Amino acid sequence: MANSSYRWVIVAAGGLLGCLAIGAMFSLPVFLLPISRDTGWSVTGVSSAMTIGFLAMAAGSMVWGSLSDRWGARPIAVVGSTILAGGLFLTSRATSLLEFQLIFGLVVGGATAAIFAPLMACVTGWFDTHRSLAVSLVSAGMGMAPITMSPLAAWLVTIHDWRTSLQIIAVLVAAVMIPVSLLIRPAPALQGATVTVADNGGPQSSMTVGQVVRSPQFIILLLTNFFCCATHSGPIFHTVSYAISCGIPMIAAVTIYSVEGLAGMGGRIAFGLLGDRFGAKRVLVLGLLAQAFGALAYFFVRELSAFYAVAALFGFIYAGVMPLYAVLARENFPLRMMGTVIGGTAMAGSLGMATGPVTGGLIYDTFASYGWLYISAWAIGIGAFLIAMTFKPFPQAQPELAPARG
Repeated sequence: MANSSYRWVIVAAGGLLGCLAIGAMFSLPVFLLPISRDTGWSVTGVSSAMTIGFLAMAAGSMVWGSLSDRWGARPIAVVGSTILAGGLFLTSRATSLLEFQLIFGLVVGGATAAIFAPLMACVTGWFDTHRSLAVSLVSAGMGMAPITMSPLAAWLVTIHDWRTSLQIIAVLVAAVMIPVSLLIRPAPALQGATVTVADNGGPQSSMTVGQVVRSPQFIILLLTNFFCCATHSGPIFHTVSYAISCGIPMIAAVTIYSVEGLAGMGGRIAFGLLGDRFGAKRVLVLGLLAQAFGALAYFFVRELSAFYAVAALFGFIYAGVMPLYAVLARENFPLRMMGTVIGGTAMAGSLGMATGPVTGGLIYDTFASYGWLYISAWAIGIGAFLIAMTFKPFPQAQPELAPARG
């Protein structure tokens, strides 16, 4: 398996699928004002479709992940891509706000979840070496969405109405994602060999799903990912508003996101290389500590140049740590249930992401300032760091010694 060149095809396919899926879902912020102006629906009402989408991603992650353990990543990716394209098209035809919220939130959000966990699980099975780098490259592909799909959506909506633009994206999703999904293959370790041979060889290789989800290692991974995502969710969603409140013009403030996103691309690759060299847990723990202080750094900045510096650091770190959860999952749990495990961590991460927008809004409404948002993010980040410190990998199987001869 380690010598198979096809594993890099899996990485490329996973990155492309993730870019289109995440990009299609995150086109909503680009269409937000055009939709509101065209329909008369409130911005809050349209935005709530994204919150529903996050919750649907959380619920769908473990379901799709578990199904991929049973049927394989390829059929799940094909079905998810088809549903995603159909959901985007139906969303463009919505005639009421409730219909829009339910179709976009439940269908598009739920279908997006069918890509992340199954593909991450599949990629981890293809790699014995360079696993952290491979997972990070897939994540980097997903991170390309704001740089590629969002500008495409913005360009489309300048020459078409939002409904036509969304339909074009739906056609693009179907035309690209469905054929690319057919490139996905199960890891050679799961083809023909017994299931336990495909696993790590440790005591956990014979575990049932029930034993896995009740294990301290699984619970700690979920809690760490929840608090990790809760740490960066608020700063991601509210930093532009914070910058504007500091007197920075809106157009300039929006570019802070671009800096954060570009830095995140480098962070994914760098943390992947570091994880391969020094171990995923060690790099994750140090990254979580750095993320906490990166979030706190926003509290002290007021000028655009300082915002850029913190955004570059913060984006580099928070994007870099995210792929390491899949690596830790593969190192500690059976390959035959990777979809379930990674789906569980993705579910926890989506729930953590859902906390940031509403928490930041409540803090601002209460204190007329975002200061406590960044202090709270620092405290939550320290919590994620401390939880990760308690993670104890499963012991690996030791080779048996030959009996001594008398």
